[in-house]
Amino acid sequence: MNPQLDIPTPAMAPARTGKSAKSAASRRKSYILFFTSWLLLIATGILGTVWYTQYIKQQIAADLSTQTQAHLQTLQADYQKQLDALKESMTSDMSKLQAKVDSFNELLAFSKDSANNKTDNSNQLYTQLQEVKKKLDELKKNLDVLQ
Repeated sequence: MNPQLDIPTPAMAPARTGKSAKSAASRRKSYILFFTSWLLLIATGILGTVWYTQYIKQQIAADLSTQTQAHLQTLQADYQKQLDALKESMTSDMSKLQAKVDSFNELLAFSKDSANNKTDNSNQLYTQLQEVKKKLDELKKNLDVLQ
């Protein structure tokens, strides 16, 4: 056997295994720390995403509410203008119609008065004629009695 070759002896072997046991334990700690930090980063990213999504939803809801409110106010103003125009138009149409009805009523009243005056005059004349006839008949009777 050649004394120049270094063959490991059992006394040297435990030194290596002790060193490798320490390095294996430190490697496990490194892996655990590495995976824990990755899990922490992933969880933080997920939580940040959820928070940002909620924030964006709130912003969109607020913007949408503001736009809807502005649109509703515009629609309400337009509706009110149309309603006022319609009311004004109806009022003017009603006043024109009322004027026509009034003039028609005046015409009817005039024609009724004219008809009543004629009827009254003719009735009065008829009544007077009847009275004259009665007086004539009385006078005839009186003349007949006198003869």
